[in-house]
Amino acid sequence: MDKPILAVDVDGVISLFGFDDPPDRATARFELIDGMVHCISLLAGERLRRLAEHYELVWATGWEDKANDYLPNLLGLPELPHLSFDGAARFGSAHWKLEPLDAYGQDRAMAWIDDNFDESCREWARGRPEPTLLVPTESHLGLEEAQTEALAAWARGLEREARGHL
Repeated sequence: MDKPILAVDVDGVISLFGFDDPPDRATARFELIDGMVHCISLLAGERLRRLAEHYELVWATGWEDKANDYLPNLLGLPELPHLSFDGAARFGSAHWKLEPLDAYGQDRAMAWIDDNFDESCREWARGRPEPTLLVPTESHLGLEEAQTEALAAWARGLEREARGHL
């Protein structure tokens, strides 16, 4: 069985924003990236490394290939494949990601972590013939431990199911 895909957004998942008080320096740090200050969750790196045991990670972000210019070194990750959106990126929504996600994830189980799901995203997930899981985040918290555990459990369930069909 191929590993399921984990489509990873950056803003609101790894790059935190909208917080009242800045996160603790042990859990996040501010980085200048392409002339913009980003609050990068250091916890997200460790959590994504654990999830990579169960998933094929792919960047699903308006950062596109720029994610590999900065995030692997900051988070201790390898370079990852990335989706291209041909200029369709729109801040504050995720529906513009659906067509590239569909093409990339064709015939594969997929989980997607993002801070901006709308009804079109939920409808897309319900309509996919392959197992699909949407995992929402809060932009000021990003990828949390409970979401990481839920994603790992979902992938393990898919593995057990696949073994049961052999």
